[in-house]
Amino acid sequence: MPIYEYLCENCHKKFDSLRNFKEADLPIACSYCQSTNTKRVLSVFSAQSGGKMITGGGNSGCSSCNGGNCASCGL
Repeated sequence: MPIYEYLCENCHKKFDSLRNFKEADLPIACSYCQSTNTKRVLSVFSAQSGGKMITGGGNSGCSSCNGGNCASCGL
């Protein structure tokens, strides 16, 4: 089963859940505040191949965070 990331519209925190493909877009309670006002978000991934770092799924940001959620570039 894949892990999906969600964002709570009430407390604005991200959380993840192990769910099957059929359940991916069904309502889910926030693991912090239990609100069901949540939405699935695209996940950022990182992998290493041949000694080089490969990232994807996010915005292109500064070199220190590679487009993740980073205080130095604001992405």
